[in-house]
Amino acid sequence: MIRKTLALVLSLAALAASPWAHAQGYEVVPWPAHTPLPRLAGSDLQGKVWRLADLRGKAVLINFWASWCAPCQAEMPSLQALAQFYGPEKLVVLAVNFEESASVVRQHVQRTNFDLPVLLDPTGALAHQWGANVFPTTVLVAANDQVRGLVRGEMDWSSLRAAKLIEPLLAPSAK
Repeated sequence: MIRKTLALVLSLAALAASPWAHAQGYEVVPWPAHTPLPRLAGSDLQGKVWRLADLRGKAVLINFWASWCAPCQAEMPSLQALAQFYGPEKLVVLAVNFEESASVVRQHVQRTNFDLPVLLDPTGALAHQWGANVFPTTVLVAANDQVRGLVRGEMDWSSLRAAKLIEPLLAPSAK
């Protein structure tokens, strides 16, 4: 009986250590096999156009959020800290706002001192293309342009679990 209990505990610990495991507040799901990389081109609040193709060689997190989404707001500070920790030469975090006007987004960004690039998705087309049907959803794109998965729900991006997701995305020279 002790061996079975120990085996169960070790199995659960291994599952919990897996970066693809479901955890409180979020789940990580792999990108569907043989699904092509959607195009990403969007303008930020200053009018700069961001294209995923222009970020080749850097890991990219594409975070779909809305100002009315409490879990989105809760994870924003840790996303911002993550981007600052790695720096834009290694990791770019793009915050794509879902179906809100530029004025609403601009007010929210000013009120919260949010300083990541914020792209507008006024029709929700980008969110739909990238499979963001839960908010927040963050797409994990490796430096080699391969999508590794989606994080659906609120995550603490300063956690060890987040580091286990981010490190494999970085270019070998950036680690």
